Amino acid sequence: MNKLSRDQIAARVAADIPEGAYVNLGIGLPTLVANHLPADREVILHSENGILGMGKAPAPEEVDGDLINAGKQPVTLLEGGSFFHHADSFGMMRGGHLDVCVLGAFQVSTQGDLANWHTGAADAIPAVGGAMDLALGAKNVFVMMELLTKSGESKLVLQCTYPLTAMKCVSRVYTDVATFELSDGMVSARDLVEGVSVKQLEELVGFPINLLGQ
Repeated sequence: MNKLSRDQIAARVAADIPEGAYVNLGIGLPTLVANHLPADREVILHSENGILGMGKAPAPEEVDGDLINAGKQPVTLLEGGSFFHHADSFGMMRGGHLDVCVLGAFQVSTQGDLANWHTGAADAIPAVGGAMDLALGAKNVFVMMELLTKSGESKLVLQCTYPLTAMKCVSRVYTDVATFELSDGMVSARDLVEGVSVKQLEELVGFPINLLGQ
């Protein structure tokens, strides 16, 4: 099966972010989205550690050890960008001021429930961060993840088995196989990778899927 690379998934997310949007990119995979935003589109990137107006990842010679995102990765700052207190940053997140947040996930349910902070395993290290605040505060929650686990199980599920981050918050899931739209428990797919059919998707996830545009 042909699958998208992580950068290709990030490019799909970036293409769907509208002009003028205020966007938080979660730790891990979502940070790649910054590198694929169109140069002619103004998107204001937010980081929960107190940055507004981030740019793409810096070249090695441009790295500033004091300029990092919430995942401690070096970032750049666009003209007009700003720094502020952590509490102010969370006020933006909780106050409904972000148009989009892009998060990673261990599982997403067909109802839009999100599980991304703990697998429940005894030896797993919990990582709550600001995901709960983002999931409830952002106007749109997009998830970016590989569709299957290393053992071949779908991360898009009828019901999450991992501890929840937030309920009924995710509206769209970008994966290496297709993009999924979630609405009232219904799952629709678009942008299927070449050679993958809806039937194959249904076999991978274990439930019916609508094909958008059909």
